[in-house]
This record gives sequence, C-alpha cells and structure tokens, in this order.
Amino acid sequence: MKSLLLAAALVALCAVSRADDGRIHTSRGSGRLLPLPKEDGVFHFVIYGDRTGGVPAGVRVLEQAVVDTNLLGPDLVMTVGDLVQGYNQTAEWLVQMREFRGVMDRLDMAWFPVPGNHDIFWRGDGRPLGEHEASYEKHFGPLWYWFAHKKTGFLVLFTDEGDGTDKARDFSEPAMVQMSDAQLAWLAASLEEMRELKQVFVFLHHPRWMASRYKGSNWPRVHDLLVAARNVRAVFAGHIHRMHYDGKKDGIEYFALATTGGSLGEDLPAGGWLHHMNVVSVRDDSYTVATIPVGAVLDPRQFTTERWAEVDRARGVSARVTSGALEVDELGKAWGRCVARLENPCAQPLEVTLVPEGDDAAWVFSPEHLHAVIPAGEARELELAYLRRAAGFDGLRGPRLRLEKELLAGGLRITLLPKTTELTVGLGAVTDAFFVASAEHGVVFAGKAPAVRVESGDLGLDDGPFSVEAWLRLDDLDGFQSLVAKIESSEYGLSLSGGKLRFQVHLDGKYVTAASAPGAVNAGAWHHVAGVRDTAELRLYIDGRLAARVDAPGSRTRNQLPLFIGADPDKSGAPVRAVHGRMDEVRVSASARYTGDAFEPAARHAPDEATRLLLHFDAALGDWVPDHSARRAHGRLEGGAKLVPVRRRAGEGADAPRAF
Repeated sequence: MKSLLLAAALVALCAVSRADDGRIHTSRGSGRLLPLPKEDGVFHFVIYGDRTGGVPAGVRVLEQAVVDTNLLGPDLVMTVGDLVQGYNQTAEWLVQMREFRGVMDRLDMAWFPVPGNHDIFWRGDGRPLGEHEASYEKHFGPLWYWFAHKKTGFLVLFTDEGDGTDKARDFSEPAMVQMSDAQLAWLAASLEEMRELKQVFVFLHHPRWMASRYKGSNWPRVHDLLVAARNVRAVFAGHIHRMHYDGKKDGIEYFALATTGGSLGEDLPAGGWLHHMNVVSVRDDSYTVATIPVGAVLDPRQFTTERWAEVDRARGVSARVTSGALEVDELGKAWGRCVARLENPCAQPLEVTLVPEGDDAAWVFSPEHLHAVIPAGEARELELAYLRRAAGFDGLRGPRLRLEKELLAGGLRITLLPKTTELTVGLGAVTDAFFVASAEHGVVFAGKAPAVRVESGDLGLDDGPFSVEAWLRLDDLDGFQSLVAKIESSEYGLSLSGGKLRFQVHLDGKYVTAASAPGAVNAGAWHHVAGVRDTAELRLYIDGRLAARVDAPGSRTRNQLPLFIGADPDKSGAPVRAVHGRMDEVRVSASARYTGDAFEPAARHAPDEATRLLLHFDAALGDWVPDHSARRAHGRLEGGAKLVPVRRRAGEGADAPRAF
C-alpha cells in the first residue's frame, strides 16, 4: 500500500513540475511524441455576401446566417454591401434598413457594413444629390472607414460614388466606375496610419479588379497603393453573386463572395452559386479563408434524446394513397384524381413536397408537384390529377410518388431522405363488347409458380351460401393440385389430392371436406367441377353429377389472402401447389348455384346479381384477365400462366392434339 501511495505522489509531483514546460503530461511510458499547438495569437472574423436582388424570403437566409455565426463565435462580422433592396425612395428604404438591422443586431458580436449600389441608388421622383448616401451614413455608418483589431486592420472602400455630377448613378457607365480623388487621398493616408499593423484586409462591394466588367476603372491606382503599403493581405468584394477567386496579385489575394440571402443564378454550390459566409482565421503571420454554406453550422446541444425521437418520427412519414388504384380502361388509357394523405406525428412543422415520377412517360400529373407545410400533429390531403395518354398495355408501368421532407425544428431545417410510394394501377370497368362468346381460350399453367391472382377484397364474398366452379383439364393427377383456392388455415378451395377431387371450407375452426371417390376425374380430359356451400351442407359436383355431400354447419373462417386460380396461397400470399394443366370459365357466386343431384354444366356463364367473379379467359389486357362480373375483380397472370386456345367438351380431351 505504501508503495502505491509513493508512486502516486511521484506522478503528481512530476505533473506539477512539468505543468508549463511545453510537454505532453502522462503517467504512461514513452511513445509517439505528440506535437503541441502554436501559442501565437489567433482570432476569427466572418464575411457575409450580398443580401439583395432575390426574393423577400432571402431575409430568412440572413437570419440563419446570424444563428450560424453566433454558434461560431467570431470576433466580428464584415459585409460586402447590398444590404437593402434599395432602388427606391426614402420611406421604403427606411423600412428595408430597419429589417436588415433588426436581423444583424441579433449577432452576439460587432458587425460592420459596406455600401453597395442597392444601398445607395435612388429611383423615382425627388432624387437628391448623393441619392441615399445621407440615409446610409445616418443609419449604417461612413461610406469609407477603417479600424484596427488585434493588430489587424479592416479597411472599407466605397465603389459607387458616381462621376461627381447630379446624373443618376449607374455602375454600368465607365465614368461611374471610378473612385474619387478624395477617397484615394484618404486611402493613401489611412494605409500610412496602418503601417505598424501586422496585416490589413480590404472590403468593398464591386470587384473593380475585374477589368472585363469595369472597363476604364481606376482600380490599378488603388491596387498600387495597397501593394505599396506592404501589409495588405486580401481584398473581399461581392456584387457578382457567384464565388470567384482571382488569385494572388503582387502578394494580395482577391476574393469575390456569392450571396447571403441574395439572388442566385443557379442552386449549384460546386459552381460557386450558394448562400454562404467566409470565415477568416487570422494569426500573427498568416491567415486562412474558408467558406461555410448557410445552415451548415450545427449546435451539438440540439442533438438530445428528444431530438432523436422527433427526427425518427419525421423519417417514418410517408404518403398514404387514399383514392385507390389508378384505373386504366380496356384501351390502356386513364384519367382521374390521386389523393395522398400525410400525417405529421411531430411536435414541429413538417415541410413536404410531393413529386410524381416513373418509368412510363405516358403518365401525366397536374400539378407537376405539390408543396405544403403540415403543422405539428396535423394531417393534410394532397390531390393530383392524372392522365395516361397512350393506348395499349405494352410498357405499362405504375408511377411513383416521391415525398421530400424537411423538419422545421426550432429555426433549423432538417432535410430527411425522400420516401417513395408505389402507385397501384388497376383495370377499371370493361365493356360487355370485350367478352366475345366465340373466343375459345383458357389459361394454361406452366413456369415457376404459375397462377391467376384475384385480390380478396375485390371479391366481396360475405358469409352465407356460395359456389365455386371451373372447367379444367389436368395433364396428370400427381401430387396436391389447387384448382381455385384461398386456403390457409381458413377460407375455401377446390383441389385434387391422391386422385380425389375435394371441396373444403374452414368452418368454426376446422376444415369440412366433401371429397369424390378416386378416379372421378381423368387426366387429359375436360371436366366441369363445382363446390357448393349452402346453410347446412357442402356438395361437390363433377360434370354436373353430385359426387359428394357432407353436413357443414358453422361460420366460415376468413382471411385477406388472395384467391388463386391454379394454385393456393401460402402465409405470405405467394402461390403454391400449382395445377398441372389448364382451366377455363371460372366463377365464384354468392349463392348455392346447384341444389339437386344433377344439372347440365354451361359451356359459358353469363353474369347475374350473385356473380362475384367470372373469368372467361377470352383475352388478356397486359397481365390482367378481365372479370365479367359487376365486382370488377380482375385477375392477374403470374409466374408463367398464359392464355391459350381451347375447345371444351365434358369428359373429352378435345384440344389435346394441339400443341400450345
């Protein structure tokens, strides 16, 4: 114990003795020698670009820049002019001045203006000599000035003096891109006064050093004065609303800023068009300049558990389509309205943009996008009109809705990843003329998991009596083959197993089965099969003859899985236990169609009030097989199922010689 205390005391003594000797202090042994930081003085200042020339909402960008700057905590903020929209008269100018100053005065540090043409130029009646110069100097400060901070000079020049006449000012005229002799004399004297400063930075509005923009300018005289001072390091300007670096000229770097709320030619940061601020870090013998986009500065204290939860709620928001499928007609054309419901579960507003898009160029939406701000805890329904102009089903693809989201969290815009909602395309009503009685086709099942899929909700088959029937011709009697079924620990189906035809209905928690004797159906022959459930029993018919009947009281157990023709759904709704052969004329009815011991099967059915599904398989529209009932419960061909010509006669393989 004594040895441990002694070791601790030695470590503490070592730490005390070396606390200011410029070394890394540790209780560990030797290792990599870590370099220590410089101890020379350093400070930072920020420069804002133009605020004007854009939409009034640009002031929101300026507000965000102030928030960002306060987080960075520089010593001071400089501007490069165009503070107010200007080009007006005094009353309007004063309103704009108060707005700008009201935002800038939220800075935690001092800020310094630079006059630009928007701040000075007058438009309208009563133009005074000097235009807005007097108002500017009264409310912002001198047109040119300098000050020192931590042995560094900050020099502001005025680039919109005019030509000394009472002519309206216009920076596009060569005579008005000069700096007056009075300002140049002041500049020369000021540079002499700043000679003992370690470095000087210059700020102005117009980048007059760009000779192609300002032909005939006397900037070369200014540049010569700056070079002669020997301590001017960089010049910063604005006006062109696009970042530009002109390199180092005679030891002086020239920078043009883009905007901090002003108009942008494009939203292209990599091309120099962006809202930003420049951060300058100044040391005794050097400086660095970095650009930070407005809104990129984050407060780490905002990333609380509550913020996490709020963002996660916003991430989960998606567009829920409440208007159903986009319906195409039998020609492949479509028109209608798509309604998407958006719910904001957050404690802050959510700004959203809904954009329709897709691979099928035939779809047209109006408007092309929708924009909305959804208040906290509220919901909005956004509606788009849609049109599909092309006829036909080749290349038909469903469009998508892309939801772009921004969470407006306490002055911070949190941009979230977009969410995409696939829009379902459905087949609408099909005219009776489509169902041509002479078309002798059926469906053949070949390929991987072939089936015809009918959505459960489309059938509308309630509790009570019902019938399921079809024409079929099996290639073989092997294994378990589901004919017409939605069986999955519930519901009903016609199937073949062990050579027996079965009709099963799930009643009061168990299956009740009516099964034929083996050999009741033959491979290679057409048969009509029907399952009937009335209020008391199940009956199974083959070729119009009663093959089995069983008592069947109870209530049918329901599911929302699809009904498959030629297969059976598994738990996920995928087709399994496919038919080996072909089928035709499938009908589901909300009635006990057949009650006696025998009937004559119809070669073709006609829809009536009890019909919930009637598939003739006459022709397909894309992968849809139209339903002839009023339910429009159209089937979809899946997994290689396709329509082929057939000729049917009960008990005979009439179309067997054909190769399909």
